[in-house]
Amino acid sequence: MELTAQQRGDALVVRVEEARIDAAVAIAFKEAMRQATGGPQRRVVLDLGRVTFLDSSGLGAVVSVMKHLGPGRRLELAALTPNVAKVFRLTRMDGVFTIHGSVPDAASLRHAG
Repeated sequence: MELTAQQRGDALVVRVEEARIDAAVAIAFKEAMRQATGGPQRRVVLDLGRVTFLDSSGLGAVVSVMKHLGPGRRLELAALTPNVAKVFRLTRMDGVFTIHGSVPDAASLRHAG
C-alpha cells in the first residue's frame, strides 16, 4: 500500500496513492497508516482523491485507523470520489468523520479547531 505524507499547517495530510482500499489491501493500509501517523499531529487528513473503490473491509480499515489515533487526535477525510462518498453516505459514516471536498490548504488547516 503506497501512501505519501506531508505536513501542512498543524495537520498531517496522508494521500492514498492507489485506486482501491478493499479486502485485499485493508491490512496493508492499516499498517501503512499506523507508520505514517506515528508522530504527534493532532489532526490527520486522509486524502482519498485517487481512491475509486472502497468496500466494507476498506471502510473498516479507515475506522480502525481513526480508533488507533485515539481520543486526542482526529482523522478527517478529503477529496472523496463519488463512489467512495456513496459508501460513507450509505453507511452513515459521513456523520462520524469530518469530510472536506478537497484537501484543505495549509492556512485553513492551521486555523481550524
